[in-house]
Amino acid sequence: QVQLVESGGGLVQAGGSLRLSCAASGRPLSNGAMGWFRQAPGKEREFVAAIRWSGGMARYASSVKGRFTISGDNAKNTVYLRMNSLKPEDTAVYYCAADLWAAVLEASAGRYDYWGQGTQVTVSS
Repeated sequence: QVQLVESGGGLVQAGGSLRLSCAASGRPLSNGAMGWFRQAPGKEREFVAAIRWSGGMARYASSVKGRFTISGDNAKNTVYLRMNSLKPEDTAVYYCAADLWAAVLEASAGRYDYWGQGTQVTVSS
């Protein structure tokens, strides 16, 4: 079992920044990857970013590339999502997810094995 706990969400004005954190515990994750997804009201959950624990390779959705940065701290079993230049359309519940045996960085939510409870990000215009 893997437990994922997100934090760092909140209300921010357009153009502002937030940093989300996802602390992982339980099974070792060193062979896998971590992803961030988001879901706005009435919309499907969508991929935001992913990172491999080993080597730090990252992948981003085109909508956030250049504005968001995903990073990981292996010693703390924590992955971060730094979000800059936030837009109202970034408003959503943000979820972190663990892919235990990632051969590639997956953008499909169905490929992830464990999920956190989500943290709300609201960007006002």
